[in-house]
Amino acid sequence: MNTKTINTDFQKRKIEIRNEFQQLIEQKNEPQSSVGNGIFERYKNPILTAKHAPIEWRYDLNETTNPLLMERIGVNATLNSGAMKWKNKYILAVRVEGYDRKSFIAIAESPNGIDNFKFWDKPCVLPQTEEPDTNVYDMRLVNHEDGWIYGVFCTERKDPNAAKGDTSSAIANAGIVRTKDLVNWERLPDLISNTGQQRNVVFHPEFVNGKYAVYTRPQDGFIDIGNGGGIGLGYIDDMTNPIVQNETIIYGKQYHTVYELKNGLGPAPIKTSKGWLHLAHGVRNTAAGLRYTLYMFMTDLNDISKVIYKPAGHFMAPEGIERGGDVSNVLFSNGWIEDEDGIVFIYYASSDTRMHVAVSTVEKLIDYVMNTPEDTFTSAGSVNTIIEQVNKNKAIL
Repeated sequence: MNTKTINTDFQKRKIEIRNEFQQLIEQKNEPQSSVGNGIFERYKNPILTAKHAPIEWRYDLNETTNPLLMERIGVNATLNSGAMKWKNKYILAVRVEGYDRKSFIAIAESPNGIDNFKFWDKPCVLPQTEEPDTNVYDMRLVNHEDGWIYGVFCTERKDPNAAKGDTSSAIANAGIVRTKDLVNWERLPDLISNTGQQRNVVFHPEFVNGKYAVYTRPQDGFIDIGNGGGIGLGYIDDMTNPIVQNETIIYGKQYHTVYELKNGLGPAPIKTSKGWLHLAHGVRNTAAGLRYTLYMFMTDLNDISKVIYKPAGHFMAPEGIERGGDVSNVLFSNGWIEDEDGIVFIYYASSDTRMHVAVSTVEKLIDYVMNTPEDTFTSAGSVNTIIEQVNKNKAIL
């Protein structure tokens, strides 16, 4: 009688891998112990890292074909995630980047929004257009008034006009899918815009005068802004033919600010009684390279093209371990969730490497946006703003 020899080393390693994985994904998360700024609370642990990728994605668990139980498919980073509340779960549409430099979208869910995030069994399968995507990333999830959940992501393809030997020039555009269950995705045509490449696009969650409103970030090239830049706003009649019309810049670049080089909207805005709350990213150049931070603003409740409050400076910037990673000194967010009780979960990536969460409330964010002084755009103006506050404080002491 033939008996199969048990590879005890294989079995032992398999158990060790599973135990380490379970400890990671079940780790409790807590707010940072510092007093903070009163606007939001960062949480101590990253909520998703490369090691959170399921074991079944990374390992061939067949002892015959992988007797040493080596990792076969490497995951490099988890970042830039869209977010929504769905079936009482906190859902992230995560950009997962492999060792092969290709990104894909995968759904992770949590019961409480701050820890125990677990990926669904398989990554999302996005149908292809006639011109296949080379790379896809940074999906915004929008639960639209029309009844569909839209996923708007960056689709990247090689530039057909690149010079011979140039293997890095690319063309970016907004790919569009929609779904009712976050599993089966219908691919719509890519965004049609006449204002250049589009890498950061998000839909407004409500119709505006019967049209779909879309926030854009036009730029001349894949990396270089050129004459483009700024947060744009346009309108689409029909999502099956997504031509952007009447596209204008509602929040432009400004010299010597956190958004002097480029800026773009993060997630879809949150509707409040005072106006629409917006979270955006701003980029400036430094001696150490590009620095990405997050900033906020508010638009009018009835006229979304009108910016009514613009707090000065960044809302969040990299701190501690957030400063280091594949692309250092970067914070980026394209997902947040407003809960029924007014709590807001802000999901952000640090240095293109890992995902984090910070928690605030609608009340706090409104207060921050409406009552934080605006930028005066000069050093002297900043000094005057501080002196005005000092004088106000003296008056009540």
